[in-house]
Amino acid sequence: MTPPKLTRAALERHLPILTWSKTYGRDTLTSDLVAAVIVTIMLIPQSLAYALLAGLPAEMGLYASILPLVAYAIFGTSRVLAVGPVAVVSLMTAAAVGNMALQGTAEYAAAAVTLAFLSGLILVVMGVFRLGFLANFLSHPVIAGFITASGVLIATSQLKHIFGIEAGGHNLIELVSSMVANLGQTNLITLIIGVSTVAFLFWVRKGLKPLLLMAGLKPRLADIVAKAGPVAAVAVTTIAVWLFGLGDRGVKIVGEVPKGLPPLTLPSWDMDMWGTLFVSALLISVIGFVESVSVAQTLAAKRRQRIVPDQELVGLGASNIAAAISGGYPVTGGFARSVVNFDAGAETPAAGAFTAVGIALAALLLTPLLFFLPKATLAATIIVAVLSLVDFSILKKTWGYSKVDFTAVAATILLTLGFGVEVGVSAGVLLSIGLFLYKTSRPHVAEVGLVPGTQHFRNINRHEVETRPSLVTLRIDENLYFANARFLEDYVTDRVVCDEPITDVVLMCSAVNEIDMSALESLEAVMHRLADMGIRLHLSEVKGPVTDRLKRSHFLDELTGELFLSQYDAWVALAGASTQPRAAS
Repeated sequence: MTPPKLTRAALERHLPILTWSKTYGRDTLTSDLVAAVIVTIMLIPQSLAYALLAGLPAEMGLYASILPLVAYAIFGTSRVLAVGPVAVVSLMTAAAVGNMALQGTAEYAAAAVTLAFLSGLILVVMGVFRLGFLANFLSHPVIAGFITASGVLIATSQLKHIFGIEAGGHNLIELVSSMVANLGQTNLITLIIGVSTVAFLFWVRKGLKPLLLMAGLKPRLADIVAKAGPVAAVAVTTIAVWLFGLGDRGVKIVGEVPKGLPPLTLPSWDMDMWGTLFVSALLISVIGFVESVSVAQTLAAKRRQRIVPDQELVGLGASNIAAAISGGYPVTGGFARSVVNFDAGAETPAAGAFTAVGIALAALLLTPLLFFLPKATLAATIIVAVLSLVDFSILKKTWGYSKVDFTAVAATILLTLGFGVEVGVSAGVLLSIGLFLYKTSRPHVAEVGLVPGTQHFRNINRHEVETRPSLVTLRIDENLYFANARFLEDYVTDRVVCDEPITDVVLMCSAVNEIDMSALESLEAVMHRLADMGIRLHLSEVKGPVTDRLKRSHFLDELTGELFLSQYDAWVALAGASTQPRAAS
């Protein structure tokens, strides 16, 4: 038997490059090249800085910004997502690998490479089995809380480079106490470099572009010059350190950065290391995927494009595997660089591939110039970048909207700050799932009555409606499954235990899309309990797929009441209405 042929459509689904490359032309090439130049300028200092944040040699940041971009251009579905090292994933990498080996050792770098490979495998497997929906279990408020806390941790961790002191720790308390204990060792020159660079970068973000536009520069050129702010800071401070010999006066510098293209590397095949890194790799994969998809979907919607989340898993997985085999560490789609890529006019993922070429040229030609680059400058770059992630307003928003969501967000922030990034993200995942189970375990159930003059039914506590003492209609606004089955059972029982002459109970199931086995058993228990009280149980507005499932059991055969197509049919049959209500005016 010959295997089925792989169709063009199937190939395009798995290799999105075949879709957008069909219409690739000169105008698109020009747009992509311009965007690549802007993103390359932005990405070089960021890549170096994030590698140091992860506790890795600076060149690994450049390596993680070359092949991963090419891999995403082939397998990714977003036209503008820019893949590479990002702050949160770099911090998570430092937390994961820091538990295994000493920073600066060969084992540390090897563990980071293995972490990228393992994360890539997890993402690809999730994509192949179409498990992208699992990311939906992470609530966005919890993710926002985690990213905010991570931003605070990252910025705090970089203050040691601004002051030129030794400090460490995995949580806010450890970091602050360590820095306070070593403040006496502050290097004044380093502090001046760090503070002035931070101030300059903040000014560049807000004030440089309007100034350039006033000077007569075209918007596109003004944007490129403004985005080159970090490069200017790198150049000026590096020249200053070299010119005045500041490295001999206690200013810590990057030192020698190997010149050349990324080396071919392989992950460790030590299964003990894989076992140790697996949970961290899974968390990095999920957080990275959620961040990437959120950015990609937001930017795609602005151009009326679409992304395919399951294929995004494959694209990000391929990018991480590419990082692992080229001396990099875990990567994902970055918010800031993707927005820059979008604003710069990138039309296709080819812009990412061109950016990779730019980074490769920098690795080949520019690395010797980075020897005197002060670490305070890279720390300032990180601080300015991550502070845009910090958004404590999420606490105010959730407090006003939902106290349950507020509790989850506040707990995520406090746990991340107090116990470190891995505990924080683990808590965020568990809280998101727990929040879902809590909300759905107590579904909204409304007793409804007929709106006079219509065939509509509404909550008796919110509207003036008609009811009958002998008839109770309960509208269930949630799927019925094991977590809320007992709740419904108790709710119905509590409602019918009263002095009213109740003869019929109708469960209005218009919002029910699923009834699992546990809920079916609870419905059977409710039916038998009501029967013992002389009350019939009816169902109305049950959806077709749910009815089909119920028919596979004996429930409908044993039902003491009827299955009504609409709630109004149930009302006419059970409430004794002899005439049709008049139409609503």
